[in-house]
Amino acid sequence: IYLAALLGNGLILTAVACDDRLHTPMYFFLFNLAFLDLGTITTTVPKAMANSLWDTRACSYSGCAAQFFFFLFFISAEFYILTIMAYDRYVAVCKPLHYGTIMTSRTCVNMAAAAWGSGFLHAVMHTANTFSLPFCKGNALDQFFCEISQILKLSCSDAYLREVGLLMFSVAVASGCFVFLVLSYVQIFRVVLKIATHQGMFKAFSTCLPHLVVVSLFLSTAFFAYLKPPSGSSSSMNLLLAVLYSVMPPAVNPLIYSMRNKELEDAI
Repeated sequence: IYLAALLGNGLILTAVACDDRLHTPMYFFLFNLAFLDLGTITTTVPKAMANSLWDTRACSYSGCAAQFFFFLFFISAEFYILTIMAYDRYVAVCKPLHYGTIMTSRTCVNMAAAAWGSGFLHAVMHTANTFSLPFCKGNALDQFFCEISQILKLSCSDAYLREVGLLMFSVAVASGCFVFLVLSYVQIFRVVLKIATHQGMFKAFSTCLPHLVVVSLFLSTAFFAYLKPPSGSSSSMNLLLAVLYSVMPPAVNPLIYSMRNKELEDAI
């Protein structure tokens, strides 16, 4: 899976960077998404593979904190970019005559910078708060990377409620983004069903539905992983959920966004 993610996202990064025909807002955001996908999966999987090959389960405290920070940074920024991509498609389909004036180069760069900046602030906030807690319940995490819910289980202070509050705030922000994303696609489908040909309708649905499936899978598994009752979870279920929201999307996204995309295929 890791090699597939490296190959798929690497091809997208190379194609968009080297082909002038792909220097458009849609592919600019796709470039950002591919970069974030590489960062997300590289933060967690190589360390797990190294531990497996060397038959060890060790991870230093500073290494765990770094992994925790970068994973939150990349995955938060990725979800914001996905939301921006939905807005880009909304403008392209619902306001095509104004697309050039709305989605200018400056606007696209500002939105991408806001996504990266928001992800960075989100990661700093959670990392500083989580690793300032006292830990006295051992040093073993029941996960293949330093996941926030597993780290909180080691805390022996009521201060962990502070982190739970931050977590609920993050869930609320993610839910708002998801609602905005869904509403964007509802508007897109309404326009497509009214004015498009059957071929155009099929193309719109085949492009939008996989995107919504990936986002829905990511959010549902992440919400369940963090909000489920601690007593009702098994090690295998925790591992499966973590793989679904942290490993599979970076590998699957390149397939989804290159499928039936003639411009990207020609560039590659």
